[in-house]
Amino acid sequence: MPYTVMVLGGYGTFGSRISRALSQEPNLRLIIAGRDINKARQFAEQLCLESGSTQIEGRGVNIFSAHLVDLLRDTQTDLVIHTCGPFQGQDYQVARACIKAGAHYIDLADSRTFVCGINRLDDNARAKNVLAVSGASSVPGLSSAIIDKHAPRFKQLTAVEYGITPGNKMPRGLATVAAILSYCGQPFQRWEKSKWKTVYGWQNLHLKKYPRLMGFRWMANCDVPDLQLFPARYPTLKTVKFYAGLELGFLHLGTWFLSWLVRLGVMGNLVNYAKSLKRASEWFIKMGSEVGGMHMILSGVEHNGKQSKIRWYLVAGSGHGPQIPCIPSILVTKKLARGELTVRGAQPCMGLFTLDEFLAELTGLDIRVVMR
Repeated sequence: MPYTVMVLGGYGTFGSRISRALSQEPNLRLIIAGRDINKARQFAEQLCLESGSTQIEGRGVNIFSAHLVDLLRDTQTDLVIHTCGPFQGQDYQVARACIKAGAHYIDLADSRTFVCGINRLDDNARAKNVLAVSGASSVPGLSSAIIDKHAPRFKQLTAVEYGITPGNKMPRGLATVAAILSYCGQPFQRWEKSKWKTVYGWQNLHLKKYPRLMGFRWMANCDVPDLQLFPARYPTLKTVKFYAGLELGFLHLGTWFLSWLVRLGVMGNLVNYAKSLKRASEWFIKMGSEVGGMHMILSGVEHNGKQSKIRWYLVAGSGHGPQIPCIPSILVTKKLARGELTVRGAQPCMGLFTLDEFLAELTGLDIRVVMR
């Protein structure tokens, strides 16, 4: 029997990239699932033509349906990849349905509350001998793999400061826009100098210089699961800071201005304006570039007692940046399908693949890593 993978939101911004990558795997049966059955079937037919596979089908699926468990059992689904964000405000209905049906579960959530709370399903997942993974994305999937790779170079890793900035010409889904807006101007806790500090979303404005053609990008505070997960995972850390940025300065500064209106109580949660703000940003879609990147600065004490820093940069061109948050779920899926991953239970996406495994998936893409 082929290993059956269902991708919820399989024709969306990230789901389509994950589906296309998995369609190249000869021993997988792929189900493209979403609310629009016509889009699901059309994309499935397209992937069949591209890959030559006859094991790809499209289905109309409502993730909030009470019949999801029955569907997973009827289709003999082994694993579900949940890409239907935003995850802010979602519960674990999909994950619970997968566990009940005996299927592995992976999501691309970037919501701090959602990802950090997945372990409440741990006992149920273990009882069903399945793996439920949350946050199989750039954070905390890739970010933790970077630290795991380079932390041994330090006797004591004391700080990590990192961020992500996409190219302006990249497609932006409504779920992604809503996720960003959900924390703009909102307070959240960050680990700084060995204590929790309150900061505000999309503030602490500063410029970050990237290598190659990227140049300088504006950056600002971003709330991600790592801010809560990393102080526990890496006990010597005294500071964890994460930022995000937009390529076009006036869009970034405009969002910064709106964050102040939220913080001062002039405006409510910006999620309420997600559709309008997304449309407004698309007026400028032809400006900027397709170049995006990620950086991470690791600071600490070397084994010889000297203070040291590792500067790690990833630069993505040719519109390949959106593939980066898709790779963790692709990797975990391949390892589960091959029987290489025997971990069971419910957990955030940390320690399930190495940085070397991640970088191997970049073959053929216009994505480069620079270290200083």
